Amino acid sequence: MVEMIRVSYGTAVAMGLRRGKTLARPTTAYLMTYWPGRCINDCSFCAQARSSKAPLEKLSRVLWPVFKLDDVVEGLQREKFARICLQTVDYPGMIGDVKEILGRFSVLSMPISISITPVDHETLEEFKSMGVDYVGVGLDAASERVFKAVKPGLSWREVWDFAERVVEVLGRGRAFVHVIVGLGETDKELVETFLRVKEIGGNVSLFAFTPIKGTKLENLSPPSLTRYRRIQLAQYLVEKGMEDAIVFDGEWIKGFDLSREDLKKIPPAVFMTRGCPGCNRPYYNERPGKEPYNYPFPPEGERFKEALKLSL
Repeated sequence: MVEMIRVSYGTAVAMGLRRGKTLARPTTAYLMTYWPGRCINDCSFCAQARSSKAPLEKLSRVLWPVFKLDDVVEGLQREKFARICLQTVDYPGMIGDVKEILGRFSVLSMPISISITPVDHETLEEFKSMGVDYVGVGLDAASERVFKAVKPGLSWREVWDFAERVVEVLGRGRAFVHVIVGLGETDKELVETFLRVKEIGGNVSLFAFTPIKGTKLENLSPPSLTRYRRIQLAQYLVEKGMEDAIVFDGEWIKGFDLSREDLKKIPPAVFMTRGCPGCNRPYYNERPGKEPYNYPFPPEGERFKEALKLSL
């Protein structure tokens, strides 16, 4: 029986489970399966990885304290969130625990997203029947070359097959393929991945690499804000079928061939968190006080102008 669950720090504060201040209230309740050990996988960037020495309370730079599942369900009944996002770490019996947790959430009548390692068609159908309408697919690396280096023991092909299964079961646009900028990929590899995700009927959820002490990649630098802004704009152009406007110099984005009218149509949402409906994921990749890679709310005025200027 599942008794405990992890809750992101910001969600715990919003639910009243922990005292504290947040610079931006999460619009989604971010939860994670509880396991007293480490994930059986060994992703080089992940605090939960098998060989990681980072605190088990961490995922990216966010703390995920443990609470009783009963208390969390009560908190979700009190507070209004757009949806639940259940993150998972891989361990024996994880799928059974997820099904039990989904069953406990049935009293909430809230849409649910799950980020999970590949599962079969039947399991996805079960998830769907229990309220799951979006699935996060942990591709993370933008090329098979980088995937093999940072996600040892996992299969590039199986992750893509899984993304296609999600689309088959839940529908087009319901698979959010996670892509991390800054793992050693080129800009062209990122754009090629965006195009492939679009081709299979998925969406991209974009992250900036965050070095976490105790992980294999703790000494790798995060991407520059300028590069990340360009990738955000490139992703938008791919979604709009305007990828021909991306100008490359070899493997890297040199600029964009856009008219004044095209520029006027670029919305502030280009630089926001990209994810399921209701997802704002505040300060997942960055420290408070620094300009966010992904804004939790639409950037306005000079902030939007500066973000657009960086991207161009």
